[in-house]
Amino acid sequence: MSNCCTPDGSCHTTTEIKTTYKVGGVGSAHCQGVVAKAVGGLDEVAAVEVEIGTGLVTVTTAAEPDEALDALIAKTVDEAGYDFAGRVAA
Repeated sequence: MSNCCTPDGSCHTTTEIKTTYKVGGVGSAHCQGVVAKAVGGLDEVAAVEVEIGTGLVTVTTAAEPDEALDALIAKTVDEAGYDFAGRVAA
């Protein structure tokens, strides 16, 4: 009757949502490391990828980021000394 993925009726799905943000001033490996460490240190963030030059920061979370998480990421990036420019359209 159940269409769950295990015989005991529990579902063990892993949801990963990737959201890309634009951050200004990421021009070197040092900057990449600073932003990755700052954003990656947030509890809500499972993984982070930072591109040197483009400043694209791709964040992996378990749920769709809401305005509160966007604001937290913006604050974290700002406190790390970089310019948060918001989400990049998918």
